Amino acid sequence: MVTKVILADDHRILREGLRALLEKDPNVEVIAEADNGRCAVELAEKLHPHVIIMDISMAEMNGIEATRQISERSREVKIIGLSMHSDKRFVFEMLQAGATGFLLKECAFEELHVAIEAVLNNQIYLSPKVTGPVVEDFLKNYGKEETDPRAVLTRKEKEVLQLLAEGKTSKEAADRLHVGSSTIDTHRCHIMKKLGIKTVAELTKYAVRQGLTPAEK
Repeated sequence: MVTKVILADDHRILREGLRALLEKDPNVEVIAEADNGRCAVELAEKLHPHVIIMDISMAEMNGIEATRQISERSREVKIIGLSMHSDKRFVFEMLQAGATGFLLKECAFEELHVAIEAVLNNQIYLSPKVTGPVVEDFLKNYGKEETDPRAVLTRKEKEVLQLLAEGKTSKEAADRLHVGSSTIDTHRCHIMKKLGIKTVAELTKYAVRQGLTPAEK
């Protein structure tokens, strides 16, 4: 059986490199590419891939939320997170969202085939460089309450936060999420109150720091 793969990353050069690598294997077919999370969700629903290689930090919708939405709609799709950051927080959030693999971009070319084989066999694959810190953190914090300030935000608020941080107006964000502008304004007020943030500029900085939206390239 040929493994159908979707590549979701906002760097075209990286997608081209990963595609070239994967297409050396006659049993793997790259069926589509996405440069943002929202596009990845739409392609997954339309094309039914076996595996998605999902960058965490993308515009429109970050990889964590895209993974969550895809996993809720189809548990059959295996998602491997991809990031240049080894921050264990991102690893945890991707796994909680439904991913079964996590690769560092610096190791992706060496580990990609192994990771795909592992997730297709219903195993979890983590880049060796993040495995140690993840296990150490788990043992250190096992049983403690969640302290991440983003835990107070709803999923919809996180989506709104990303769009606003990327410079979308209330109307543009409303169009993306198929709601009214007043709903976006209400979400913004709730977000700022929950996070103790007073300006949109601070919201943008917060979203970038937390990996919800990519920093300006």
